Amino acid sequence: MPHTTQALIVIDLQNDFCPGGALAVAGGDEIVPRVNALLGAFPIRVLTQDWHPATHASFAENHPGAAPFSSTEMPYGPQVLWPAHCVQGTPGAAFHPGLHTDRADLTLRKGFRPAIDSYSAFFENDRTTATGLAGYLRERGATHLTFAGLATDFCVAWSALDAVRLGFGATVLMGACRAIDLNGSLAQARTELRAAGVTLES
Repeated sequence: MPHTTQALIVIDLQNDFCPGGALAVAGGDEIVPRVNALLGAFPIRVLTQDWHPATHASFAENHPGAAPFSSTEMPYGPQVLWPAHCVQGTPGAAFHPGLHTDRADLTLRKGFRPAIDSYSAFFENDRTTATGLAGYLRERGATHLTFAGLATDFCVAWSALDAVRLGFGATVLMGACRAIDLNGSLAQARTELRAAGVTLES
């Protein structure tokens, strides 16, 4: 059993990121049994949930003529334009039905502000608007965070990098994640995570 200062952060294990979903990550559903086992082993357990309004600025369909997976400039920097996904209240935004959500202490919703995307569990993509997760974890006494979920090279990686930046220890369980790998994004994420001091385990 991990020490009481250890927290598990499960990132966006939702229907739209699993096979058949609007922004499916290959093999995304394969990690559910392992994540469930992890949820039973950690003393502090958090689920994050992408929770976008239909008008979200990161959706390609809200930019006339823009193709999904193209890029645009937002006030906070470059932004990938995604297929519409995890729209508030839709089945796609729901957690995978096999996930043992009852074991979580906290569900944190992110990406609900229409004008800004939110990959990290800690900050919106402007890198300054906080979600409140860091404060919650500190109040609970967490010092080391273990990450699993979807997708390795976006929301998981950004969350782990922010965890280190905020002074937490961070481990990414690569075998309990799956990646989008958009234009080499998985290799880039691995490099950035290692350089930041994040531990990568299988």
